[in-house]
Amino acid sequence: MIINTKTTRRSMPVVRVLMASGFALLTACQGQTQTKSEAITADDMQGKRIPGSVMDLSHWKITLPMDSNRDGKIDEVGPPNISRLLEPRFFYANEFGDVVFAAPNKAITTANSTNTRSELRQMVDPEGSKTRAPGNNFVLAAHPKAKKYGAVGGRLSATLAVNHVAVEAKNPNKKPAFSVVIGQIHAGKDDSMAKGFGYGNEPLKIYYKKWPNHDTGSVFWTYERNLERDDPNRTDIAFPVWGELWDSAKDPAEQGVKLDQVFSYTVDVDGNVMNLTFSAEGKPTVEYSIDLSNNVDPNGKVDELDNPRGYSGDWFYFKAGAYNQCSSKDQEGMWYAGCAGTGNWEEDFQNGHYVQATFSSITLD
Repeated sequence: MIINTKTTRRSMPVVRVLMASGFALLTACQGQTQTKSEAITADDMQGKRIPGSVMDLSHWKITLPMDSNRDGKIDEVGPPNISRLLEPRFFYANEFGDVVFAAPNKAITTANSTNTRSELRQMVDPEGSKTRAPGNNFVLAAHPKAKKYGAVGGRLSATLAVNHVAVEAKNPNKKPAFSVVIGQIHAGKDDSMAKGFGYGNEPLKIYYKKWPNHDTGSVFWTYERNLERDDPNRTDIAFPVWGELWDSAKDPAEQGVKLDQVFSYTVDVDGNVMNLTFSAEGKPTVEYSIDLSNNVDPNGKVDELDNPRGYSGDWFYFKAGAYNQCSSKDQEGMWYAGCAGTGNWEEDFQNGHYVQATFSSITLD
């Protein structure tokens, strides 16, 4: 089955959800305290279309950096309502038929994260009763109960351009500063998993990072060792695509990727092997392969610190969009860059305290 988000079908019927506007429109204040509402104006809506009118979103759920019903939880919209959804700040289609994802540095986040996101989550079985149900996720061929899951392996391809990343951080030398994740595989965290699995780790995150004083940014990807949260060896290991890695302040210059420059990635999980392909006009195509069922890295070297069975006991789902890595939290730990932000979208947008990526296509296989 091929699901290509770039379609040419007519605009689909829409429904009223929160406002009498003819489509599902989420409105809320931005900021973790949720104390001040921000009205959506005609200018906000100008030239913006419902993403579901240009994309097939039937196998996706979206998480947005807002709490429209003020229940203290981040907003999530799944199928079929996602196909009727328009959020003119964080999730909309532009005049070219591309879909824009944006996330401020400071806003409400998911329970176990300090990073905001406007991000799609794969739904293998969109009619399934629960997101975490086996039928809604895929596994490796090595999984001992592979037959009960929705798929063995899977493929995600995307073409996009990163338009903006955060421009100010109190702790600029922390690795995630000035970066956004635009694609990932997340492993399921499930207490019923066999011992040694279910940690909720991420075998893949695809990053774009650009320092404020550089003309170009870097694209790279990371693999997280599949270890328990409190294991000191649990860490993300970065591998280069174009430019530098996340621990380098060196200017990537012509080796890097400019803002608004289009590039593509394909993630193909075939059996137990994750194959990655990155391409862009004028750039060398970069490919990697890694067996996710063991502890051999993509360079063919055994990682003695990783789980020897890799991710063979976990379940997975793809994600795509804009997952802001420039956390506004300021404390010890590599993830807390202390990035600037007020929680007011209009102000933060004007000051550059946000991330944005525009996708021209996303394909699930």
